[in-house]
Amino acid sequence: MLDSILVPLDGSLLAECVLPHVVAVAHAFDAKVVLMRVVGQNRARGTTRSVDPLNWQINKTETNVYLKKIDALLQQANVHTETATGEGQAADLISDFAEAEGINLIILSTHGRSGLSQWGMSSVVQRIISSAPTSLLIVRANEADSGTLTEHHYQRILVPLDGSWRAEHVLPIVILLARFHQSQIHLVHVVKKPEMARHMPPTQEDIELSDRIVARNQEEIAHYFALMQMRSPQEGVDVQTHVLISEDVAAALHDFVEREHIDLIALSAHGYSGNSQWPYGSIANNFIAYSKVPLLLSQDLHRQTRSSSMDAAVRQHTEH
Repeated sequence: MLDSILVPLDGSLLAECVLPHVVAVAHAFDAKVVLMRVVGQNRARGTTRSVDPLNWQINKTETNVYLKKIDALLQQANVHTETATGEGQAADLISDFAEAEGINLIILSTHGRSGLSQWGMSSVVQRIISSAPTSLLIVRANEADSGTLTEHHYQRILVPLDGSWRAEHVLPIVILLARFHQSQIHLVHVVKKPEMARHMPPTQEDIELSDRIVARNQEEIAHYFALMQMRSPQEGVDVQTHVLISEDVAAALHDFVEREHIDLIALSAHGYSGNSQWPYGSIANNFIAYSKVPLLLSQDLHRQTRSSSMDAAVRQHTEH
């Protein structure tokens, strides 16, 4: 399921903050971990094509030494590792490598050696997320402890569901992860209040109609959760279900994360309304931009469909 994991690193402590999560996921799925570092091409000063051989050799040596250090840390934590290097545009090389090697999951930090900024993530990470052909685990950057590595244990995992099969795509991964870490899974559905015309205050009839629709949706999602439990009972896993009511689905989910002390959000890239033309649905995009806790995104599109979708999105962006 997640038997191969790619971990892009750039030599910074901010990028290394993913390592406890790498150990946590690798142990849960007995996965092989590929550590990858990409360095920019070094050109001789004043030229556009020639490569400075001295700088190239220095960068190559530093990269290999660095990867060996991280490799040793992970092997001490009983993680099966390999290393890979590249030279050029980091986002392109990482995505191409993941595609060519059949990687199941990329684990990456929101920031690296460029440092923390006012933006939610670095431009390189944004490009990787947009082009990655596989599932992702995105970790909010923080300063890692140099030379130490402690496995992260997930205690409370949030899984937003909208009643669709696509949204359930992430569940097999979450169940195995929760079973290994003895985590509590919180399945959450947000019933959105119907939008009413804004040109005037709602009448009593409008309010009653809205209340009936909300109540009907509450009944339907309760039935859905009951069927889920009957269809695939999860022995040994603590699963809690929640039905929330809100005018803003994303805001309700963020409030739940903070209130319930969630330490991992897991969701499929698309739900029932997700358009395959885009790599992620609206809720997934919201959490990519604003989540304060680690985010596991399970890509529900097949690799070929994912690639076609990205090509279409790039063409549309170029035309505009």
